Amino acid sequence: MDHQLLHIFRNNPLGRETLLQSIYFCKKVGAFPVIYIPKTTKFLMYFDNDVVQVDLDKSYLDDGDTAQPHAAEILTQAGLEPRFLEPKHYTASTLPDIHTGFNYMCCPRSISDMSSKIGIGYIGPRVRRIVKSARFPVLIASPVFKPWNSIAVFFGGSVNAVKALRLGFHIARVSGLPLEIFTQIGKSSKEEYQRVVKDRNLEKDVDQYVTQWHYFENNNFENHLYEVPHDALVILGAYGHGVIKHMVVGSKWETIQETLGNNLLVVGPNFVAWR
Repeated sequence: MDHQLLHIFRNNPLGRETLLQSIYFCKKVGAFPVIYIPKTTKFLMYFDNDVVQVDLDKSYLDDGDTAQPHAAEILTQAGLEPRFLEPKHYTASTLPDIHTGFNYMCCPRSISDMSSKIGIGYIGPRVRRIVKSARFPVLIASPVFKPWNSIAVFFGGSVNAVKALRLGFHIARVSGLPLEIFTQIGKSSKEEYQRVVKDRNLEKDVDQYVTQWHYFENNNFENHLYEVPHDALVILGAYGHGVIKHMVVGSKWETIQETLGNNLLVVGPNFVAWR
């Protein structure tokens, strides 16, 4: 397994659910989870154009003596050798620097608010900053462990939507799972979305991996989301303008994350796609 996923472990039942989700994701995509057990409520992530200070709530430090054994037990039961991240550099004595050379990162819907306040329709501001700055996609886990048996890519024609589609093809290829595309038709026609795919030389991938391309032709986008399989991994791009004038964040992403209980894999503007 060459790819690695960064997971910040919370030593409570909700944290266990999120770790189980990371493990499941890694097994599906051929990656390996690397676990960070926080010893302070703050750490820094240095990205190319931003430094994100993550402020964890105090529940991440609960019963610190059992955190690593608990995480190790979960990984061992899943047949994985536990790997833990120990920060090598500190900006201050209580402010470790977490490197960002990972292929994925898993976040709950918030990593900086008490779990009792977290609802399905809430994505914390630190998670948003990470999505916006990271070169890797961010797995935003469902509130409890939820297996996924297919892939659903939201495609609006933007640059980041193309990246999300390429990532969907990669995951379909390594996991062997079927992929569906979901497109909200606005002022553009079906042919314009298909032309974006053709211009990016993705037609063969569509033919090989896509079982169905759904087009929503009226403006009631939220109602259309019922068509997304409940057991699909949802992949989407955020913060991106493209050839088709559409921006996900602030509109479609908000509706998707407020409405769907699926696991979300979100691609930001700095994500570097691989084949």
